[in-house]
Amino acid sequence: MDMEEPGPSQLNQDMSVHQRRIKTHERCQNHRGTDVSQSRWQEFRHHDSGEESSHLTVSYNVEFLQSTLMKSMIEGSVRDGLKENFESFAEILSQHVKLADAAGMDKEQLLAPLQTDRQSHIRLAYKYFCNFTVISTVIMAVYVLVHILLSRPGPLMGLEFSGLDLPDTFGELITSGILVLQMERFLNMVYHFVQARIQRGGDHGVKANGDGWLLTVALLEATSLPPVSCGSVDPYVVFSCNGVTRTSSVQLQTQEPQWNEIMEFDAMEEPPAMLDVEVFNFDGPFDLAISLGHAEINFLKHTPTELADIWVPLEGKLAQTCQSRLHLRIFLENTKGPETSMRDYLNKMEKEVGKKLHVRSPHRNSTFQKLFALPHEEFLIADYACSLKRKLPLQGRLFLSTRIVGFYANLFGHKTKFFFLWDDVEEVEVLPPSFTTVGTPSLVFMLKSGRGLDAKNGAKSQDKEGRLKFQFHSFASFNKASRTIIGLWKTKSSAIEQRAKLEEDHGDESYDDLDDVQSMLSIGDVTLSKEYTVEHPIDADLLMGVFDGGPLETRTMSRVGCLDYTATPWEETKPGVLERHASYKFNRYMSIFGGEVVSTQLKSPSEDGDGWTVYDVMTLRNVPFGDYFRVHLRYDVRSVASSEPPSCRCEVLVGIEWLKSSKFQKRIARNICDKLAHRAKEVLEVAGKEIASAMSGSAS
Repeated sequence: MDMEEPGPSQLNQDMSVHQRRIKTHERCQNHRGTDVSQSRWQEFRHHDSGEESSHLTVSYNVEFLQSTLMKSMIEGSVRDGLKENFESFAEILSQHVKLADAAGMDKEQLLAPLQTDRQSHIRLAYKYFCNFTVISTVIMAVYVLVHILLSRPGPLMGLEFSGLDLPDTFGELITSGILVLQMERFLNMVYHFVQARIQRGGDHGVKANGDGWLLTVALLEATSLPPVSCGSVDPYVVFSCNGVTRTSSVQLQTQEPQWNEIMEFDAMEEPPAMLDVEVFNFDGPFDLAISLGHAEINFLKHTPTELADIWVPLEGKLAQTCQSRLHLRIFLENTKGPETSMRDYLNKMEKEVGKKLHVRSPHRNSTFQKLFALPHEEFLIADYACSLKRKLPLQGRLFLSTRIVGFYANLFGHKTKFFFLWDDVEEVEVLPPSFTTVGTPSLVFMLKSGRGLDAKNGAKSQDKEGRLKFQFHSFASFNKASRTIIGLWKTKSSAIEQRAKLEEDHGDESYDDLDDVQSMLSIGDVTLSKEYTVEHPIDADLLMGVFDGGPLETRTMSRVGCLDYTATPWEETKPGVLERHASYKFNRYMSIFGGEVVSTQLKSPSEDGDGWTVYDVMTLRNVPFGDYFRVHLRYDVRSVASSEPPSCRCEVLVGIEWLKSSKFQKRIARNICDKLAHRAKEVLEVAGKEIASAMSGSAS
């Protein structure tokens, strides 16, 4: 049983419900209890199977007969006491009665309609075209057709001639204009409907791999999405969890999209804590996409029942103005089993901490979970008595688990309780003993900017960048506690680095397939358009240093936003033709999605021998529709004859090779040509400046 108020989906149930209110009457020296205000809810719902169910509501209020300074403390004690009593009541009741929420939470049963329910074209067409515009257009078209059949052709008048029948009155002209506008809107609707049915994209249907914690997200629909400047919106959703992203398909021209798509994340060794959700308007893979709204879903603050059918309000100026929401179904399950996962995690931690870690008793784990209202899969690793450093030190207990750091203190009935995520910790620091910490060393947790704000009441301070600082001291055994805490933090940090390394290894493995890619390249069949031309007052051979894999290329690519840039040495594949492979990632200024590039580059001297040609075939990954196309870039670097000092002329040509058809071809092509031509321009300009700077430095 949770202490949260029920959502609309809990209250608006089409069923008969038996309600009982339990009134609590308590009497103290200066207060007594009545049943006026709401406190907690527990409900048992009807099922499709027809089983009888009931709804139980427990309410309370504390009415004070006289004023007292202990009012808030008394209210808190009553609330906590009732909460503990009815949690025990609910636990005992659940042993004899099947909870309706738990019974209706079967994953396969809830996701089955999404996997099989691909609505027919006729049903979708009926829902899409059943509106005033279509109905009025059809009625007017039929009306005009009947009128034409009943009317007789009239004599030619005015400027009319055989084959040209003009309106004879202003009324006919206005009627014709209205009919044309209606038909235009109707045909546009037909066009968008057909394209929406043809268009498929995103990660829907991609199955998860591995054994461990599997995250499944069903994206159902969105409501009241904000329109963009042009008045229409093509929304899609990006989900991020533990550095891995999943993208939905793009819905066309709608503020009330319905996806009914399922995204699965590969198995994770540790249970994830957060799921980041962001809704974008699609305008090309390289455009600075407009964010329509975003949200964070904390798995520790929602029960599995709530996650199984949740409406998520979107944040952001646009989304909050329109009160936008996303409808999701989220399932987090452990394929290894709780005992195996706990044992594997503790074994990994023992290597980092350097000591034996014991599994806590079920009772201790259960108490810890109830204390911080955590899900049953969150198990306790260690807990230590210590003091929280604030203006006045507060003696309490520090709890460590797989995903959180929690603190609890109870001073004369006044309880202090908070927790923050390990993922939010930026740094853990050990401070030497000082007078303010009663001569004992202390541990300082520095959180990332803007994170852990729910635990702000326990923070010692907050810096200008918005980072919260938590300080704990007076441990019974500081060395033991600090070794465990720092070991846990390093384990989390190394897990993030391992995920990044796996992504890099995945990119390196792609080199094995580049020979196959090269064999399929149809260089001569791709039409290239000239996007940029520039002249540099430097020799062509010097400028070609930006493609030789040396320091000039590394500095240049770093400055234009290419992260983790690597390139293999040039190798001669045929006489006069050199080949190499390169890979890098775009920064967020280049592409809002980040994105990874794997390219094959060919270099050869020009036919007249006055320069070089570099052909670059790029495959984009982790961007929308990245598997629909390949980008072809050509750099032509030519020496300018009889020029003093020596100079060269550079041309950049861009083309796109389409692997799949898409409704967004024109938009994607325009976006890619603009962005990559601008990037190529920056590469040549930055390289020219680097070379000129080096030449002037050597001359001086």
